Amino acid sequence: MSQLLVRGGGSLTGEVAVQGAKNSVLPILAATLLTGGQVELRGCPRLRDVDASIRILKTLGCDARWEGDSLLADTAGLNRCAVSDILMREMRSSAIFLGAILARCGEAEMSYPGGCELGPRPIDLHLAGLRDLGAEIRDSGGMLRCRASRLRGRDLVLSLPSVGATENLMLAACGAEGVTTIANAAREPEIVDLQEFLNACGAAVSGAGTSTVTVVGKRPLHGCTYEIMPDRIVAATYLCAAASAGGEIYLRKARESQLSTVTAVLREAGCVVRADRDGVGCVCRGRLGSVRPVRTAPYPGFPTDAQAVLMAALLRSRGATVFEETIFENRYRHVDELVRMGADIRVAGRVAVVTGTEILRGAPVRCTDLRGGAALCVAALAAEGETSIAEISHIDRGYECIEKDLRTLGADIVRTELTI
Repeated sequence: MSQLLVRGGGSLTGEVAVQGAKNSVLPILAATLLTGGQVELRGCPRLRDVDASIRILKTLGCDARWEGDSLLADTAGLNRCAVSDILMREMRSSAIFLGAILARCGEAEMSYPGGCELGPRPIDLHLAGLRDLGAEIRDSGGMLRCRASRLRGRDLVLSLPSVGATENLMLAACGAEGVTTIANAAREPEIVDLQEFLNACGAAVSGAGTSTVTVVGKRPLHGCTYEIMPDRIVAATYLCAAASAGGEIYLRKARESQLSTVTAVLREAGCVVRADRDGVGCVCRGRLGSVRPVRTAPYPGFPTDAQAVLMAALLRSRGATVFEETIFENRYRHVDELVRMGADIRVAGRVAVVTGTEILRGAPVRCTDLRGGAALCVAALAAEGETSIAEISHIDRGYECIEKDLRTLGADIVRTELTI
């Protein structure tokens, strides 16, 4: 079992390239099932969740292997349509395979997905949309058994803009006869990336990035070479790390257009953020100031995935900042660990109030979830002394090598084996 040891007190300086997006590559890996050929995904991050997706593909009879920073997936050999309960429990995004398997095979069998314990995240919208497309779905003992001898395109309306449901229905619609429209679709950049990948494979998908996505089904798809978009949440994490520790950094490949709500808050807190065609730079000197209330919301609102790292960056700010979490009810599980380091945070339901304190102190802490673990790294950079961060397998689900990137920027951080 590994841990991260962080010695805070130093500023960050330098530049680093932002990895490929976790939340983009996972649905794209599911989408490779629709091609029945070989796909090369360039800039694919080596993450625990990517490894889990690879194991799902191999379980289904497909092949996937690494060549440098590219992942080659060949789905021509698909010979199964069932995903084991063990694999499904490894990550929330495993549900995205349902629409692709159903479109390719006409049937699918899997259990409900797992992932970080952030509160109820039902896949009811996924299942309702698939039923509207013609799928018969039986839920027995936590197992989903789906049949669809013939999927038919139609107009779908989501009751809320769910990212996973939008992606799943896009994949299923590629195998449906006729035209499918998805209204009240999620607008996240990762959905645009999925659309661009599908179209590179010969699909006819339009509207991603808006509230209505249109899919013309039953087009023959083929393999392609595709580069995964940069991870906007990783970029937000490193910007918040610079805000926490102070210093001057530059993130190659980062796109401010996808980070505007985060960079706006950092500017309000006192950071200087500048963007150009190649990336985003951030300069932070001295203590930050508090900011107006931060309320998470679906894109283009403030991302729930960036809430924890921003909170960590503001722990030593002057004044108080109010956070309101509207997406997940258990998104403050990292708060107790930050309090161990001297943070002043009060939580009431979905609202957290962060009152800045002059000093944070290193302490033994543990990751509670993926983004909460990243927040502990951000806070540790500003703390006096050493912070040991345990249960970092959560972090490895979404950050290819967080200690390497932060060390490149000048942080004193190492990964060691935890001895009991």
